[in-house]
Amino acid sequence: MKMETIAWYLQNGCMGQKNAVSSGELERMLAISGNELRKKINLLRRRAIPIAADQHGYYYAETAGEVYATIRSLQKMRDGLDAAIAGLERSLGSFGEERSSP
Repeated sequence: MKMETIAWYLQNGCMGQKNAVSSGELERMLAISGNELRKKINLLRRRAIPIAADQHGYYYAETAGEVYATIRSLQKMRDGLDAAIAGLERSLGSFGEERSSP
């Protein structure tokens, strides 16, 4: 499955938040795993393709507001990951070992 196919599908069939399609439905229709779908969506976004998402699914952004809402959601996810990393780093002291980086 090419990323361009996902972008084309969303742009031509899921334009705007009102036409969001669930991850599960996209996975079935495109015959890909959820992990593969998320990776490809991430790569499309890195290429400045405005793939937005909300609690209902993915869609091709129709407005700047839809892009901003997705950015805010991604920032919240990043903040949660940063907090989890910080907690795990604090837990390292309980092992009595030196910190090693991968």
